[in-house]
Amino acid sequence: MTEKLQIDGYDDFLNFLKERIRNAQVRAVLSVNRELVLLYWQIGNEILTRQQQQGWGAKVIEKLATDLRKTFPDMKGFSARNLKYMRAFAEAYPNEQIVQAPLAQITWYHNIALIEKVKLPEQRLWYAQQTIQYGWSRNILVHQIESALYHRQGKATTNFDKALPQPQSELAQQLLKDPYNFDFLNLGKEAQERELEQALVNRIRDFLLELGTGFAFVGSQYHLEVGDQDFYIDLLFYHLHLRCYVVIDLKVEEFKPEFSGKMSFYVAVVDDLLRHPDDKPTIGMILCKTKNKTIAEYALQAINQPIGVSTYQSKNTLPEQLQGNFPTIEQLEAELDMVTIETEDEDN
Repeated sequence: MTEKLQIDGYDDFLNFLKERIRNAQVRAVLSVNRELVLLYWQIGNEILTRQQQQGWGAKVIEKLATDLRKTFPDMKGFSARNLKYMRAFAEAYPNEQIVQAPLAQITWYHNIALIEKVKLPEQRLWYAQQTIQYGWSRNILVHQIESALYHRQGKATTNFDKALPQPQSELAQQLLKDPYNFDFLNLGKEAQERELEQALVNRIRDFLLELGTGFAFVGSQYHLEVGDQDFYIDLLFYHLHLRCYVVIDLKVEEFKPEFSGKMSFYVAVVDDLLRHPDDKPTIGMILCKTKNKTIAEYALQAINQPIGVSTYQSKNTLPEQLQGNFPTIEQLEAELDMVTIETEDEDN
């Protein structure tokens, strides 16, 4: 029987080498992805240039696909469909420097989704940067695009600029959306607040996806004892990036000024009873069915605690033509696999 070799510091050295190897593997994958995206842009740019300068028609892409696959039989990605994506990619981004910066840091399938689903260049770059920052998979990116995240992010009515120091105030502002999309819920139009709360807890995975990256669920109907009386917070979260508690109060009606006073109370209590000395100030979010922005702004004007007011939409409140257009989580998870299979089929 072989005796186990004992060497001082060996385990630490082995773990150090493992981490170095893993980091190198990640860098290698990112490097390969970057080179692939740049290659596809260059191919698309060459096709676009020759079609414009030499009058080549659309059929040249079919011929190119056939000839390239003959020359590189083991290399995937040279289907006619993918070559057309390359041309569209180069047409969407004439400046190669833009491609080299954010777009080469996301996969080709992410870039295809941006080309297909987002028309304006500045919005495409915003979604690309968000993908890099939060590590979105392609299916999550598609979900965020189809839920119009670009137009909702940072749109809540808040007093953060007055109640929080920079840069936390700006970061917190970008944290809140308006409206929130609860299309994954199936509630009647007359649902009560506890029904809405319970439905969100039951679908906490979907709710966390809609809230955004960094939210950790602490509890629902979170108990607080103040002055020998019992109080209950609808939903309590902790945000890992902002390092603060986030109190959510649900309202199935239009925002009223008195809601801000109640939330101010909750935030003050959480700061006193739960907040760690290293935590940032607690943030309150009032989620209402509707709101008058002017009334909400006045209601928050004299409040010292950081509070935001947002609205939510569900299947029952979305415009009829949009209902059913958002994919389910299961559909989102299957989408990337389907894209891969379709592309491989074309390449074979």
